[in-house]
Amino acid sequence: MPEPRLRPYISTFYHTDVRPNDDQPMVDWLHPEWANLRFISGQPPLGGIGKADIVTAPRFNVVGPTSHATYFESGRMRSWGIGLLPLGWSKFFGASAELYADRFENGETDPVFSNMAPISKILFDGSDTPLEQEAKSISDHFINLLDTAPPDDPLIQDAHSILVDPDLATVQEMADRLAITGRTLDRLSRRVFGFPPKLLLRRQRFLRSLAENMLNPSQNWVTSLDPQYYDQSHFGRDFQSFMGMSATEYKALPHPFLNAAVHGRMAAAGAGMQVLHDPTKPD
Repeated sequence: MPEPRLRPYISTFYHTDVRPNDDQPMVDWLHPEWANLRFISGQPPLGGIGKADIVTAPRFNVVGPTSHATYFESGRMRSWGIGLLPLGWSKFFGASAELYADRFENGETDPVFSNMAPISKILFDGSDTPLEQEAKSISDHFINLLDTAPPDDPLIQDAHSILVDPDLATVQEMADRLAITGRTLDRLSRRVFGFPPKLLLRRQRFLRSLAENMLNPSQNWVTSLDPQYYDQSHFGRDFQSFMGMSATEYKALPHPFLNAAVHGRMAAAGAGMQVLHDPTKPD
């Protein structure tokens, strides 16, 4: 977990070491989430968001906030990931999240992410550096950036905290709790979260249900449904929209990365998925 000064901005640092049996690639379909930075060594993975083409991921892969499943195929590789919370995206980059929504970007060529260049040089330099030291190097870099980063916008933190409230049911309620107009909320949501508020509420509802089922795989989907769903067909439509397949099809597939990630995040951060992480609550 990031140290306390970074927790409003970063949900987790996560290390992945993939060593497939018989060198056969491992495949998964990653659920929608906030933005992530991934620094990759070894065989570059393949990926595609939603209906986009499957492409080779760059060594420094910036993944914007997503509203569709990401196809992920990996051979032998090692990577460090940084789960950015919305306030972290605003703090360290400043660009509108909507411009990067549902897309990959090469962080080595996009000037928006030039302040991350030192991390690429520190990691995977050929030395046998312990994981703890690599994690500390990443953490130290972000802490140093805090000195020159713009002040936090309290409205972003307030909006994020309200968004993760499972009792939040409507866009108007969110605007009322923030004491802003619906139009202002729409602009804020697109700039900070990457999507309009109605889609964000649907995504939260869907991922609460998906996380419940992945943490308790013996449950059927009906048992896992968020209370805001009218019935299973309502959930089924959302599942198809966000994941590009039915819940039954998804359940039948192996999930080597997601199963490890969901249980690992639950143990470390108290929330099985990045978008369910409340940055205002202590770990």
